[in-house]
Amino acid sequence: MPPTLAEAEAVEQASKQVDRLCWTGILLGLAFTMTNVQSFAANGAAVWSLPWLAAWLLDPMVSLVLLAILRAEQVTARYGIRTRGWVRGAKWFTLAATYVMNTWEAYASGSADMVVLHSVPPLVVFVAAEAVTDLRDKLSDAVRAAFTNAAVSCPDTGQEADAERPPESAPERSPEAKRRTSFDEYLSRAREAWTPDVTVTPAWIREVTGCSRGLSSRLAGSLLAKVSGDER
Repeated sequence: MPPTLAEAEAVEQASKQVDRLCWTGILLGLAFTMTNVQSFAANGAAVWSLPWLAAWLLDPMVSLVLLAILRAEQVTARYGIRTRGWVRGAKWFTLAATYVMNTWEAYASGSADMVVLHSVPPLVVFVAAEAVTDLRDKLSDAVRAAFTNAAVSCPDTGQEADAERPPESAPERSPEAKRRTSFDEYLSRAREAWTPDVTVTPAWIREVTGCSRGLSSRLAGSLLAKVSGDER
């Protein structure tokens, strides 16, 4: 059975949740490593001394570079652009540096359980960093496919546009204000606002057209079908 618009919206929500959870896990993993990296960099310096304070800067410095690379890879992957070796090398270097600094003291003490404890967070960050770009790209494809299939299975009837009609009982409205906005007019607005870097969702449709929530799902599906046809 073809997906309905409600099911397509559920796919969109799931995509957003997965993306947020993945990035939250990465941020928590990097936050966990911060104290161990600070301890490694401080190297026994007195608390609140200048070297002890400066040691807190090391982990954020590495983590911010890593996050910037991951975010850039998400954007370039959406357009099918491959980054060069320096970008991937920088990502692997920052991940490796985080792992080494986080586990150095555990390896030095010969404590197997501490090695495991301090290896898990940076390794989770490493695995998530490799997966998040491809995962985000595939989820965007799933959202587009869901709305396109829903639009095909639910052809436009324009019934939802009735919800946009101003109340007939409002005599103070001008004739232009009483005129409803048709489905095709909303679709035309959305098509003019769309660019290749935009992921078409009901929320984006409402933002650029001002249509109702109920109409935005069908408009999203119709726009995706129209854009896909234009690209072919």
